[in-house]
Formats: sequence, C-alpha cells, structure tokens
Amino acid sequence: QDLDHAMLSRLELERKVELLMDEIGFLKKLHEEVGPGVGWGQGFGSVCPGGDSHVPPQELRDLEVSAPSPAGPVEVEVCKPELTAALREIRTQYESIAVKNLQEAEEWYKSKFADLSDAANRNHEALRLAKQEMNESRRQIQSLTCEVDGLKGMVRAGGNEALQRQMREMEDEFGEEIGNYQDVVGRLEQEIQQMKEEMARHLREYQDLLNVKMALDIEIATYRKLLEGEESR
Repeated sequence: QDLDHAMLSRLELERKVELLMDEIGFLKKLHEEVGPGVGWGQGFGSVCPGGDSHVPPQELRDLEVSAPSPAGPVEVEVCKPELTAALREIRTQYESIAVKNLQEAEEWYKSKFADLSDAANRNHEALRLAKQEMNESRRQIQSLTCEVDGLKGMVRAGGNEALQRQMREMEDEFGEEIGNYQDVVGRLEQEIQQMKEEMARHLREYQDLLNVKMALDIEIATYRKLLEGEESR
C-alpha cells in the first residue's frame, strides 16, 4: 500500500510536469508573436538585444547594481532599466517558488520516511515472530527427536515393523515443518530488502521530478514577465 501511494504521487507529479511543458510551449510561441524584443537563453539566464545568448546569474546581479557604461552598446542602455526591474521581480518569484517546492519536498520526505519506518517495523516484528516460532519448533523437534530415538531403540529391540514405519513418517513430517519455517523467515527478509530498495527508488524519482517541476515553474514565470514587458512597451 505504501509503494502504491508513492507511485500515485509520482504519476500525479509527472502529469503536472507535462502540463507545465505544454504551457511553456504556448508561452514561447506567444512571446515570438508578440515580438522578439527581449531574447531568452537556455537555463536561468537572460539577454538584451545584441547581447550574449546567455548571462549567468552573477552577471545579472552585477547589471542591477552597476551603472551603465557610456562606452557600452546602445541596446544595453535601452533595455537595462526594464531588465533590472524584471529581474528583481523574477528573483522574488524564484525564491517564492523554490521555498514552496522545498517545503513540499521536505513534508513529502518526512511522510514517506515515516511510512517506510512503520512498514519496516511491521516487517521486523513479523520476522521476529517467525524466527521465534521457528526456534520454538526446533526445540519441539529436538525434544521429539530424543523421544523418537528412544522409541526407535525400543522398536528395534521388539522388532515392530509398523512402529518403525510410523517413526520414519514422523521424522519426515517434522523435517518438512522446520523447512517451511525457514522458508518463511527467508521470504520475510527478502521482502524487507525489496521494500527498502523500492521506496528508495521512488524517493529518487520523486526528487528528480521535483527538480524538473521547479525549473519549469521558474521558466514559465520568466516568460510571463518578459511577455508583460513586451506588452508594456
């Protein structure tokens, strides 16, 4: 049940990622139709007309605090005030989105680790009971074996073939019983290990999807801000 819930959570996030991808495509197309006044590079960089295709975040921060160089390109002088204001607002949106996603991820992790711990405790308890039952069966078998050995001696001395056959059947029955308990213990140990590996895989996949979702949220927010800047020109 825990693994099914984790799978449903991952599928829901994948659906959101697909919707965000569609929205990015729409915003890109709309941005091209409104006008390519402000270009946008890959990742989290932004450019002015005639500038480089990608400006690292540190250079963007420098743009906000440094005065325009008189010898700089005219395009940078024209777009810098609007770019500075847009970058300030975009950074605020970035921080809000990042904090929200990190909080959601932290809450999800806490919940999943709690579920995993509960499931592990339940399996460990089942394993403990199975081992306890197996040990008890072994003690009973040892006790019965001693009795059987004593009876065997008496049977051999008396030459009772029917009783000898009954003793052999009892030995086979108890041997099969102890084998079954050993199989149960081995199966529970394997299930615990598989459950841990499966949950760890779901956690890794969910973290990857959260990273993708946060990047898409940021890119969408950026395109929206750029479109608003185009419309206000």
